[in-house]
Amino acid sequence: MPAFPAYDTNSSTFLLTGFPGLEQEYPWLSIPFSCMYAMVLSGNCLVLHVIRTEPSLHQPMFYFLAMLALTDLCMGLSTVHTVLGILWGLSQEVSLDACIAQTYFIHGLSLTESGVLLAMAFDRFTAICNPLRYTSILTSARITNIGLGILVRSFVFIMAPIIRLKFFHYCHSHILSHSFCLHQDLLRLACSDIRFNSFYALALVICTLLFDSMLIIVSYILILHSVLAIASREERQKSLQTCVSHICAVMVFYIPIIGLTMVHRFGTHLSPMVHVLMGNIYIIFPPLMNPIIYSVKTQQIRGRIQKWFSMKKK
Repeated sequence: MPAFPAYDTNSSTFLLTGFPGLEQEYPWLSIPFSCMYAMVLSGNCLVLHVIRTEPSLHQPMFYFLAMLALTDLCMGLSTVHTVLGILWGLSQEVSLDACIAQTYFIHGLSLTESGVLLAMAFDRFTAICNPLRYTSILTSARITNIGLGILVRSFVFIMAPIIRLKFFHYCHSHILSHSFCLHQDLLRLACSDIRFNSFYALALVICTLLFDSMLIIVSYILILHSVLAIASREERQKSLQTCVSHICAVMVFYIPIIGLTMVHRFGTHLSPMVHVLMGNIYIIFPPLMNPIIYSVKTQQIRGRIQKWFSMKKK
């Protein structure tokens, strides 16, 4: 562990952990992290710009993709100041209020991304299993309601445990495990009664992330069943090809969450570097990879980006 200065356990300031044992390498580590955050911000902004400016992409599938890109963009913006602040040597300190606010946005955006991925699975299910009613089912009003429902579920239901963090007494070491604030990390430092937060957080994860993932699996079972009923092999491949990007996005989101959960639950004996690495993968990897996945795998997005850049060169 790095050597932190002495602190008052009753203060409202916390110390963020960078990369234990690599403090001398922060100037070099800041280069790839700065590049990754630049790619997160520019990649998601590019996807949003292409969808907004191309009338042919004003379809349900791309509306949901815009929601995903906006969520990833906000996730990058919510963590860039603390992660790069540590690596650039600006500050490792964060106030309790700022830490709670970052916790709220990180967890709220994670639930939002899970909800958007579920909505995208419903979009693919409707497009493949009920193509004749696709546009009548996913109308603009219904898409707007789905988006509002995802936001309400993500940011309203987590307010109760997040607000309680403000009134906890933090008498343990004020050193956090990551370069950003997480709910479970703050609970570890609290000396107050945290049973409500622990049970509520577990129930929320089961009712959202686990429930969403199960519904996504069910939707793809139904999609596969429908696709296998198609006589033409080319039509089967064409139908499944439209799902490749979404499947990759689902894996990119859920695998890091599962990994971080396993490390927090069963990896107490592991090096602090493992915890930090998994935390950064959980935060940066999905927003970094999603624009790449959809730019490479989605023909309409790829074609519009290539056309846009070719026009810029002329």
